[in-house]
Amino acid sequence: MTNSQIVRIDQGGVNARIIARETKTDFRRVEAASIKMPVCFTSAEGKRTFVRRFGPMQLNMYFISVIARTQLESVDVLKVEKTIRAQMDNVSGSMNKSLDAAEALCQHHGVTRLATYDTQPLEMEVGVISSTTRRYLEILAKLDQLMPMLQTLEIHDVLTLEEVVNQRSILKRQVRNIALSVRGFANGLRRRMRTPTAASDDEAPRLNRPLDEPLLPGSDGTAVALVDSVDEMAGDGDSRQELDAGVEVGVTTIAGDGLVSLPQSDDRPT
Repeated sequence: MTNSQIVRIDQGGVNARIIARETKTDFRRVEAASIKMPVCFTSAEGKRTFVRRFGPMQLNMYFISVIARTQLESVDVLKVEKTIRAQMDNVSGSMNKSLDAAEALCQHHGVTRLATYDTQPLEMEVGVISSTTRRYLEILAKLDQLMPMLQTLEIHDVLTLEEVVNQRSILKRQVRNIALSVRGFANGLRRRMRTPTAASDDEAPRLNRPLDEPLLPGSDGTAVALVDSVDEMAGDGDSRQELDAGVEVGVTTIAGDGLVSLPQSDDRPT
């Protein structure tokens, strides 16, 4: 007897509600060509983050790379693009380490079957207009891949529920902060374009440090490169506190540069 014979399961209603709750991004003024790529998200976190963040991020990235170049110096726009790509490289590397660590924990504890979802996967075809947004789509896919792995480790008592909840929060925050950074850069460039002396180097988008300095990872593993004030970027329910991270729970150190450390019997951090 299968589980579907004794319980009612989703037939697509969950995906419809997720899509209906989000405002559709207006791409009517985007004239760029795109490559249509199939996407499939199975986790609740992956679905919601994709629907909420990918469209606006891609639109803001189009403004930075295409529209801003029509009025601003190309070298200034290039610095912004390099900063965004460096942040994405940092998060992507963190996700890869998390995936490796989760797989190692499964092997260490003899876990051979991952948890699956009874809800319908969110499948569609999206147009990708730049390499930067393609990389962001890949990061979203890694987030979606990590969610059932964390749930599996909690089911088998490898991780506690508190550890899983905190790790989910950190991973989602890393992905969200990329979109927030792109939005902040786009807003900064818009202000420069509205000023009479838009070409002046002194009026470049203000970062927390000069554009040409190397990026340093933040406490949550993302690059610290936010335009102007955090408050301006923290819209749609985002807050200053949500941009901070770094959690240590029990014997498991949870941070942006990896998922977890293998549990140790007596070396519990204080």
